[in-house]
Amino acid sequence: MELYTERGFEPTTVAEIARRAGLTERTFFRHFADKREVLFAGTDRLQEIMVGAVLNAPKDIAPIDAVTAGVEAAATALPERAYARMRHALIAKNPILQERELIKMATLAAAFAEALRQRGVAEPAASLAAEAGIAVFRISFERWVGGDDEPDLLELMQQSFEELKLLSVRR
Repeated sequence: MELYTERGFEPTTVAEIARRAGLTERTFFRHFADKREVLFAGTDRLQEIMVGAVLNAPKDIAPIDAVTAGVEAAATALPERAYARMRHALIAKNPILQERELIKMATLAAAFAEALRQRGVAEPAASLAAEAGIAVFRISFERWVGGDDEPDLLELMQQSFEELKLLSVRR
């Protein structure tokens, strides 16, 4: 992250990343397919945590509430706000990284939908709830990295789910 912040994503090379980390390039490539993947290293673990929370949510709750449990589980698994801000700013400046982030979000939505189907939720409800949950995750995260130190990510997620629920109420 320091190299990306100092030099930018494009000019930073794998050789520089490996050298800064005290590794050889060969060791780097044992862990990462390319320099983009350094920024997405925790994606699989995050998905495990989020999907696990959906699958382990009480069986009698609504699909959107199971998704809420999954999204809220992410709040404890994400890095500190300062690192998240740097990563987010770097991704926002680079179309290749934006594309990779979109792929990550689509993969999370698909995993949520599959978890809901495993819970017996039929289509299109499973996909709708999954996509809504990922929208809440993304919007809450953007508010968190773009705002001051309050509120915390979990509180922003809870506020966003409440706002989502209000969208279906006639005013």
